[in-house]
Amino acid sequence: MIDVREVEPGVWSVIDGTRSVEIRLVGDEVRVNGVPVAVDTSDPRQWSPQAARGAVAGSAQVKSPMPGKVIEVLVMAGQEVAAGQGVVVVEAMKMQNQLKSPREGRVQAIHAKQGELVNAGAVLVTIE
Repeated sequence: MIDVREVEPGVWSVIDGTRSVEIRLVGDEVRVNGVPVAVDTSDPRQWSPQAARGAVAGSAQVKSPMPGKVIEVLVMAGQEVAAGQGVVVVEAMKMQNQLKSPREGRVQAIHAKQGELVNAGAVLVTIE
């Protein structure tokens, strides 16, 4: 079981079994046990027609927004997908998050397997 508590404004204590981590927000920076960590604050679950229209050339990547476990891959390589269509489900902290295609296109590659543990920022699916 994971215990997360805000110990003071902008500081959280995360305890997972025998491990303890301090997460601190310092301005726009996140520090984990005092070490600065790059954080992408965009939410890949959010989709808008404007964003989909802006991403028409090249390939798009669906990345895991957080460390977690791949619960289900909803597409197959070569499959056509619509903008906003769910492509993979990742579970983190007992919550399942359906990640969506940022644009319409064809699934070029699937980089994750069901049951696999992934890190934040890991590329799960590539859409061309």
